[in-house]
Amino acid sequence: MQGIERIGFLVNPIAGMGGRVGLKGTDGLVERARSLGAEPSARGRALEALRPLAGRDLRFLTAAGEMGETVLRDAAITGSSVVYHPSDPSTARDTREACRAFLDRGIDLLLFCGGDGTARDVADAVGGAVPVLGIPAGVKMFSSVFAVDPTAVGAVIPVSGPLRCIDGEVVDVDEEAYRSNEFRTVLHAVVRTPAAPGLVQASKQVFEEVEEERARTAIGAFIADAMRPGLLYILGPGTTTAAVAGHLGLEGTLLGFDAVQDGRLVGADLDERGILDLLGSAGEARLVLSVIGAQGFVLGRGTQVCSPAVLRRVGPEHVILLGTPGKLARTPELHIDTGDPDLDAAFGTHLQVITGYGTAQRKRRAVRSDHASDPPSPAKNVCRRNDRAKGA
Repeated sequence: MQGIERIGFLVNPIAGMGGRVGLKGTDGLVERARSLGAEPSARGRALEALRPLAGRDLRFLTAAGEMGETVLRDAAITGSSVVYHPSDPSTARDTREACRAFLDRGIDLLLFCGGDGTARDVADAVGGAVPVLGIPAGVKMFSSVFAVDPTAVGAVIPVSGPLRCIDGEVVDVDEEAYRSNEFRTVLHAVVRTPAAPGLVQASKQVFEEVEEERARTAIGAFIADAMRPGLLYILGPGTTTAAVAGHLGLEGTLLGFDAVQDGRLVGADLDERGILDLLGSAGEARLVLSVIGAQGFVLGRGTQVCSPAVLRRVGPEHVILLGTPGKLARTPELHIDTGDPDLDAAFGTHLQVITGYGTAQRKRRAVRSDHASDPPSPAKNVCRRNDRAKGA
């Protein structure tokens, strides 16, 4: 294909609203999210992605109002045209119809801001007709069509020359099952997406081998044994962190955030406010998170309740990362996308990941030069004894 000249652009204004209030998604729950104090965040994520594109020789086709028009204006993008007028409030049908309107006018790339639900609607309308790229603004985002964070979008779209593409998986997550502690996904569609390793995320992978289960058990035992009396531990989602609760004889929330202190469950399926309330009455605390397999995300995919306010209260130095050796072997680098670039940078260029009972790997975090505090060096993935973590 020729260089990128015409971009279809749309925003799902409600994407991600269920994240910080612990709803694990927003599909069908917008009013409930609002009643819990949720505020829209997609607009800010879209602006962050678009501002580096201002001044480039690109023409944007978009939908009216908050579905694209106002965001392009506020990002100082000139030369945009409104080709679709959505209902108020906009719906999934509007997403599909807007995409079809863009296709009718010959776009070279479809850029959307939202989560997996938005990606599903885009794929239904576009199929393989044009490349698709997502600005991550949802709650989960397990599909392999999203930039690793909004600031990566400008680097993915070439200034000149053709856009190289690969197949990207759009994964459909059952949100009702997800809210009930069951992770159930199906491959919804395969679309074309930019080939940009390190800038466009891979699909989440689930590892079920016997060795993986043994490693999770060992990790869970190590963290449980290392817990210090009186200290508050916030356990994130996933089967690896669930092994910690399991070793303590507790039934945790597989896909949510729980709090443990002195071997007792003191908070279950917490939202941002619930975590902050517990932190307000605690001294030091630890946040225990697992790495998403293959994608490499630590924060920013299904962890929105760990807002910048939560992370600053805990402190990046008190975040404990878990990952089985098999998972890390298929995860080239780690990603952090808190929505706050300064906070992301505070995690440094390398992160320690607990991989077994007393063992860890030091894994490189993907850092672009504008956010790096020091130059990245090759990842060190050799397993070693982790004696420091014993008093975590």
